[in-house]
Amino acid sequence: MIKSALLALAMVAIDQLSKWLVVKYVVFGSRHVVVPHCFNITYITNSGAAWGVLSGHAWLLMTISFAVLAGILVFLSYLSEGWPERYCGLLLIASGIVGNAIDRVFRGGEVVDFLQLYAGRFYWPSFNVADACITVGVTLYIASSVFRPESGKGGSSNGLVFKPKP
Repeated sequence: MIKSALLALAMVAIDQLSKWLVVKYVVFGSRHVVVPHCFNITYITNSGAAWGVLSGHAWLLMTISFAVLAGILVFLSYLSEGWPERYCGLLLIASGIVGNAIDRVFRGGEVVDFLQLYAGRFYWPSFNVADACITVGVTLYIASSVFRPESGKGGSSNGLVFKPKP
């Protein structure tokens, strides 16, 4: 768990440093090709969640974010069920929430997005390191839950896993 916590803190720092660099050195609205036909650095802001959902409702996004963050921190041990990859996934989600919350507080309810993936004329919405942490964390947690449904502490994870008695 300590390694996961250190990773989460490092990811918050990387998120904030990368956003600071983009704001300082990239012109707002510009696009810089890094890998042709695949990856750009851009600088835009987003007042919503993924794909602009709840745009302009920073107070609601902050409320939801802090509720999820509190739930993760309070129930971390229970949710991880003893599996180290679940600690990592949950703490990556927490780091993404914190990274974007810092932006919302200090940037007027908006987050800086600057990573842009695309193939030909099909563009994925721009995102940031915090968004990537949330996505990787959720994916890691779900994958662990699917491939390791039993508890890492020696018991059933949720009482739904059937194990015949010997």
